[in-house]
Amino acid sequence: MKDKDFAINNEEQITLTRDNVSSAVIKRLPRYFRYLRILIREGKMRISSAELSRRMNITASQIRQDLNCFGGFGQQGYGYNVTYLYARICELLGVSAGFQAVIIGGGNLGRALAKNEMFEKRGVDVVAIFDVDEALVGTTVNDIPILHIDEFERYAATHTVDMAVLTLPKAQALEMAQRIAETDIVGIWNFTGQELDSVDGNLIVENVHLGDSLMTLNYRLNSRNKE
Repeated sequence: MKDKDFAINNEEQITLTRDNVSSAVIKRLPRYFRYLRILIREGKMRISSAELSRRMNITASQIRQDLNCFGGFGQQGYGYNVTYLYARICELLGVSAGFQAVIIGGGNLGRALAKNEMFEKRGVDVVAIFDVDEALVGTTVNDIPILHIDEFERYAATHTVDMAVLTLPKAQALEMAQRIAETDIVGIWNFTGQELDSVDGNLIVENVHLGDSLMTLNYRLNSRNKE
């Protein structure tokens, strides 16, 4: 199969977003991203939906349905070009979009996230951390400056910031989200445990509940113990 068979041309543009794509499909895209990275490291050039199904533990038909939401990326009898599919998934996930983030809350979780390579590997640049603790203000974490929260609005007005990562106390989450809504920031990654919606209808919010994941594990352990 020649590279041209996977090229995007003016006559047949692959649809990168669809309004009717379900949240379940969107949540599986990062899994494709991770598994395709592994395949590339293994030197795998192509893969069938059946083989990818075995690796990811989801059905081959589900894989085909997921990818068909965005135009489909394979060819019958050949399967998927791994490098090409990875590039398209990266494009869907905005890995090369150059998103910039700030972390609000310089406590243990905020500092741990700032040190994590996860952001860089997914194309997100953390540019600042905000906190109220005067002992932290003026220091850095992983070369990222910690600024006082009072400077947040001015910073957001003078810098390009796409998303805010909330790692502050739960009780402060809604007030902080309202402050964010007054800026040009459009995304919130929320670790506070306080469920947030779009606040003003424009913000895109991803709520992360670590306790939910723990309790899912608890359920599975409990079910095994009762067998």
